[in-house]
Amino acid sequence: MAPANTGVSARVTGASLIGGPGVVLDSSEVTGFIAEALAGSDLDGRSVCLIIPDGTRSAPLPLLLSAIHTALAGRVSRLTALIALGTHQAMTEAQIAHHLGLGEVGLQGTYPGMTVLNHEWWNPHTFTSVGRIGARRVQELSEGRLAVDVDVRLNRAVVEHDVALVVGPVFPHEVVGFSGGNKYLFPGVAGQEIIDLTHWVGALISSREIIGTLGTTPVRALIDEAAAMVPTRRLALCVVARSGTAQLHAAAFGVPEEAWAAAAAVSAETHVRYLDAPVRRVVSLVPEKYEDIWTAAKGFYKLEPVVADGGEVVLYAPHVTEISVTHQEIYDIGYHCRDYFVKQWDRFKHVHWGVLAHSTHLRGGGTYDDVHGERCRVDVTLVTGIAPEKVLGANLGCIRPEEFDLASCEADPQTLVVPNAGEVLFRLR
Repeated sequence: MAPANTGVSARVTGASLIGGPGVVLDSSEVTGFIAEALAGSDLDGRSVCLIIPDGTRSAPLPLLLSAIHTALAGRVSRLTALIALGTHQAMTEAQIAHHLGLGEVGLQGTYPGMTVLNHEWWNPHTFTSVGRIGARRVQELSEGRLAVDVDVRLNRAVVEHDVALVVGPVFPHEVVGFSGGNKYLFPGVAGQEIIDLTHWVGALISSREIIGTLGTTPVRALIDEAAAMVPTRRLALCVVARSGTAQLHAAAFGVPEEAWAAAAAVSAETHVRYLDAPVRRVVSLVPEKYEDIWTAAKGFYKLEPVVADGGEVVLYAPHVTEISVTHQEIYDIGYHCRDYFVKQWDRFKHVHWGVLAHSTHLRGGGTYDDVHGERCRVDVTLVTGIAPEKVLGANLGCIRPEEFDLASCEADPQTLVVPNAGEVLFRLR
């Protein structure tokens, strides 16, 4: 059997894998791998729901969808692509056309017979319940951090198909350790209850501790528990993208748990950079695919671990004009460390826990008590098109783009300037 990093298909822990760290696959290798994987799956006459990423994830989605469509057209009874928004802003028709590579011929000219749906998380009729996870089980899986019942709801389109095929990339992730796999179901097309639970468990652990952690973290355990309740047959095509490009290092196919594990192992070697010493300041150059701070905050998550105590992370994103389009509550509560919320729980427990989690993830480590108030480990400064009063009101620093000297930061040996920030994790050795 060929080693997994030669570009030759191999089998790893039950999943088929092609590529590996240091490998860049060509399109024919990718399409051939997908054709072989789907040819060997029992999909004839079945209805298939593809769970695909939104525009905030790097992956050659048109290449992947084209290969999947070619392999399944004429075989399956129905093919639907469901965009896993989580609670992100809905994609417009123009954005979807670009995202899926539709061109002038449109959806039916590119993928005949396929339907594309936004995950309408704002619409209660979107969801169906597949069960509950009891408080005792939540306590066990969260390693004692929470003990609450949770209703497991997800987009009904998933259960109205015979097969759910997750298609998407794997990267280090601030809530679960590594993204991908069953995470495209929960929170990708899930109801608010399981989103709030899993994100708050991740916040209680803290982004800095969990990000880039391989294996089954407490959040991954909760997600896998929820996924096991889904009556639809689950498969996954998990890919490892060359960050910021349409190229792939690897692709894995199988049941979601195994395909994800194989891809995450490659991502851990591909998407992590190590520094010998902490830096005083980081400037994250945020790409335009992140349209608000809710998503652009990944430029903080991936860099916080290498910033010295008392240092600063600057999110340079002049194109961003809102903190969050869909979660206006963040303007009310602002950004604070975890203990700020935990030690004032009665004051904040009514706020969606997913919003609280986002707040803590972007503010980073810190402490809070009644005597000293809040003391955060690092400063967070936005260089954006958001009104300064909104940024300052949310407990973040603010510099107007025209007043920020990027060139001097690039020349400063104590400043790390990171292009295309948000996917590659930086750590200290």
